[in-house]
Amino acid sequence: IARALAAALGKSKGPLMKVAQMVSTIPDFLPPEYANELSQLQAEAPAMGWPFVKRRMRAELGAGWLEKFAEFEKEAAHAASLGQVHRATLHDGRQVACKLQYPDMASAVESDVGQLKTMLGLFKRMDGSIDPSAMVDEITDRLREELDYAREAKHMALYAHMLADRDFVTVPDPVPDLSTDRLLTMSWVSGQRLDAFEDAPQEVRNRIAEMLFWTWWGPFNAYAVIHGDPHLGNYQVTGEGTGLNLLDFGCIRIFPPQFVSGVVDLYRAILADDFDAAYAAYEKWGFSGLSKELVEVL
Repeated sequence: IARALAAALGKSKGPLMKVAQMVSTIPDFLPPEYANELSQLQAEAPAMGWPFVKRRMRAELGAGWLEKFAEFEKEAAHAASLGQVHRATLHDGRQVACKLQYPDMASAVESDVGQLKTMLGLFKRMDGSIDPSAMVDEITDRLREELDYAREAKHMALYAHMLADRDFVTVPDPVPDLSTDRLLTMSWVSGQRLDAFEDAPQEVRNRIAEMLFWTWWGPFNAYAVIHGDPHLGNYQVTGEGTGLNLLDFGCIRIFPPQFVSGVVDLYRAILADDFDAAYAAYEKWGFSGLSKELVEVL
């Protein structure tokens, strides 16, 4: 059943597959067999064929689109929930990745979000203590933003700036002349999946974990920005665990300074084992009326 569900979601594309990717990253949220099958969607999904690619590329770059490249690989290098990536070579020799959005994704997002609201509405009726409406609104906003590849190109440039002092992180460079709202062309980067290092020496895994932390913490602490789609397919490890490639900038979240301050205060409170400081940090986040028991659970 788990394998059949993953296959069905992979073929469906769109928001439902994206939500499945998110859910598969939450520890203990699903039975192991489901989490394992859905985790395969994090990096690879069934790709659309060459006739589809030709039609979509023509729609984005015009009838002579193929002449803009020295080479363009017909087979997708990667396929995901909202689009797929093809490797290509420019006439100046640069290797690039062309991220091409699937057709009719805007209408698919609205349709799938409507179904999600219905399902979570039923869940609320079953358990009135939880109101999922804010979560649905957040998912809806982020999915709509992910469809705007021009916005993603700006996010990519922003992350290159924010991580400029972290020489272990590589962020692809967008190619504006070959990009549109539904096509994002960027420099090609190569690396291995994170889980390829699952059995690596502890020293290597520690180094990778530290790089992942600083890649997340630096932009958040200094700019109040986080990469909001942290599944395995959006990170690559380079060398022998000495560097990272950061991918997919469609889902970016910007927080108010007070929230960031609350997170910093909470980390410090946890390190110091200071309950009162942790309580104050949660209040800064916006929590109110917290009991001691609930703070300990959090």
